[in-house]
Amino acid sequence: MSHTKPAAWLNALLRPRSVAIIGASDDPKKDGARPLRFLRKHGYTGSVYPINPRRETVLGEKSWTGLEALPEVPEHVYIVVGTERVLEAVEQAGRAGVKVATVLADGFAETGPEGRALQARLAETALGHGMRLLGPNSMGAANIIDRTPFTTNAAWEAEDLIPGGLMAISQSGSLIGTLLSRGAARGIGFAHLVSVGNEADLDVGAIGEAACALEEVECFLLFLETLRRPDRLEAFARAAHTAGKPIVVYKLGRSPEAQDLAVGHTGALVGSDRAADAFFADLGILRVDQFEALLELPALLKGRVAEHGRRDKPVAVVTTTGGGGAMAVDRLGVAGIEVRGAPSALLASVKDATGVEIKSGRLIDVTLAGARYDVMKSVMDGLLESGEFGAVISAIGSSAQFLPERAVQPVVDCAGHAVPLAACPLPQADRALTMLAQAGVPGFRSVESMADALRAFLHWTPPRDRMGPAPDLGALPARFDEASGLDLFDRLGVPTVFRRVLGPDDPIPDDLEYPVVLKALSADLPHKTEAGAVALGLPDRAAVAAARDAIRVRVAARAPDAKLEGWLIQAMVKGLGEALIGYHVDAESGPVITVGAGGIFAELYGDVAVRLAPVDLATARQMVAEVRGLKALAGWRGRAAGDLEALAGAVSALSTLAADPERRISEAEANPVMVLETGVAAVDALIVRA
Repeated sequence: MSHTKPAAWLNALLRPRSVAIIGASDDPKKDGARPLRFLRKHGYTGSVYPINPRRETVLGEKSWTGLEALPEVPEHVYIVVGTERVLEAVEQAGRAGVKVATVLADGFAETGPEGRALQARLAETALGHGMRLLGPNSMGAANIIDRTPFTTNAAWEAEDLIPGGLMAISQSGSLIGTLLSRGAARGIGFAHLVSVGNEADLDVGAIGEAACALEEVECFLLFLETLRRPDRLEAFARAAHTAGKPIVVYKLGRSPEAQDLAVGHTGALVGSDRAADAFFADLGILRVDQFEALLELPALLKGRVAEHGRRDKPVAVVTTTGGGGAMAVDRLGVAGIEVRGAPSALLASVKDATGVEIKSGRLIDVTLAGARYDVMKSVMDGLLESGEFGAVISAIGSSAQFLPERAVQPVVDCAGHAVPLAACPLPQADRALTMLAQAGVPGFRSVESMADALRAFLHWTPPRDRMGPAPDLGALPARFDEASGLDLFDRLGVPTVFRRVLGPDDPIPDDLEYPVVLKALSADLPHKTEAGAVALGLPDRAAVAAARDAIRVRVAARAPDAKLEGWLIQAMVKGLGEALIGYHVDAESGPVITVGAGGIFAELYGDVAVRLAPVDLATARQMVAEVRGLKALAGWRGRAAGDLEALAGAVSALSTLAADPERRISEAEANPVMVLETGVAAVDALIVRA
C-alpha cells in the first residue's frame, strides 16, 4: 500500500474544496445544469460557484459574472460553454490561478487538423499558467467517497451512490456512467470515476500514476479506445504494480478494421491490437474481452499479486448441473485453460465421508447429491487443499435462484483459501451473487465472463524489465536496400547468409559456389517476390546471366518506377524450417518484436508471438516456444532438431533496435530466417526508416 502524498492537482481534480462552473445553465434539462444539480443532489460540502453573466441566479443559487468576481479562487473549474468560447475560458481560469480545468465541449482533435491545432492551443494555454487540463470532450470526474460528482454524465441522476475501492478511468465519457450503473446493480462500488476525453493534457497514464498514492483506491478499471501515450501508461503500470493495485482494461480494436498495417509482413501479422495485447501483458495489465468481466474480475484479484507460473496449473470445475458445468468447461477450454478432474484419492475420501460416489471425469459433477451441504463442502475443501489446481470454479444450478442459502453456503464457507475460488450461478440469481460478494467470493453472471476473467488472472505476471544497452550501429543509409539491411543485421548480431553485392552492370564473378540465389537490389522493392525480382537455385554462371535479364524485364513490367541499384547474389541455403523475425514500431503501443513461422505463408497463418521490445534471451525463448509452426523444429516425432536457441538469440538481437529510437527505424524484418541444425541464417532483410 502506498503512503505517498497525492499530487496537488489530483486533489483539486478529485476532492476540490471549491469549484466553479463556467457556463452553468438555469435549465435543469441541459447538460450545463447537471454539475450543479449533481453536486447538490449527492451532498457536496465545498463551495460551488455557478458562473453565468446573463443571469442573477442559476437553479435558485447566486450566479456570478466571472472568476474575477468570486470571493476565492476555485480549485477546480468545469467549463461547459460551446467550443468557440472554450479557449477564452481556459485563459481566464489560468490567469485566475485555478489548479485544474475540465472542458466538456467537443470539436477539437477528433475533427481534424484545425481541431488538433485548437486543442494544442488549449493545452499550451493551460500549462503556460501552471494549470492542469482535463479534456476537452470530458464528462468530468466523480469522487463517490467524498460525494463530489463534478460531472455531466446522466448516470448521476441515481438516488444513491455506492462507495468502494475501484477507480475507473475512461476515454469514453458515457462509459463512466455505464460502469457506475452496472456496478450499482451488482453492489459494486467505486472510489472515483474520471472521463479523460481527448487527453490534451491529463491522460490515463498521468491520472492513474498519481492515483496510485490514494489509499482508497484498490484496483483500476480502464476503458480505452486507443493508446495515446504508451510511455505514460507504462509508468502508471509500473507504479500500480509497486503499490499493489491491479489494473484491468477493456480496450476497443479487436476487429481487423481497427488495426494499422505496415509495409512488411510484421505490421500485418501484429496489427495494433496484437501489439496492444503484448503491451498490456508485458506491463502486468489484465486485459478482458467481456465488458462484464471488467467489473467482475477485481473481486478475484483482491489480496492477490501478479506472479509467474500460475498459467501452468489446471482449473477444477465442480457442479450440480451437468449441462451448466459442461458450458463452463467448454468456455474455459476456448480460453486456453486446462480443466482437470478431481484426484482419485479425493473422490475416495468423499465417498468414505459421505457415502456418495462421484464419477471420475474432467467435469466434477456431484449431481443431485451436491444439494447436501456435507457433500459439496467436502469436494470443495478437497479441491482447494489438493495443491493441484490454480483455481476452483463452482457452477451452481437452478437452486441458486430460489434457494441461494442452500446452494451457495458451501461455497461461501470455503472462502478465504489461498487457491482462488469463484462461482458462476447458471440461472438469474441476484441474491446468490449478493451472498457471494458479501463473503468475498467472486461471482460471475455468465460462463463467458468467468472464463475471460480467469484467463486474464492466470496470465497475470509482473511488469517485465525491457531496458538494455543500445547497440553501436555506426552510420546508417537514409534508405535501405536488402544488402544494406543484411549489413545492419550483421551489426546487430543477427546471423545472415553469405552474399556478394554487384553493381547494375558488374560482371558475374567466376568464383561463385553454386547453386545461388539472385535478387535485384532496390529500395523501391520491399517485396521482391511480388515484383519478380528473385531467382532461386541457379546452377551456374549462365543461369545467373539469364536470370538477371529476365528479372530486368519482370521488374520493368510490374514496378516500372523502381530504380535498380545493383544485384545481390546469395548462397542457396536449405534449412530444416523457416521463421520470421520482425521489429515494428506500432502507432499505439510503441516498439514490438515478433517471431513466427516464416516464408510466404507467414501473414496467411498469423501464427506469431509478440512482445514489447527489447527482449532478453529468456523472453525470446518463451516467444519461440509459443509459435505452433516452430514446434516441429524441436525434434518432433524423431525429426532432426533445429537450433531454436540460435533463433531466440536472433530475436533478442533484432529487438535491441528499440533501445536506440534516435535511429528512427520503424520496421526491420528478416523473412525468412533459415533454421539450421546448428545456427540460423537470415536470407532476406526489409528495413524501413521513419
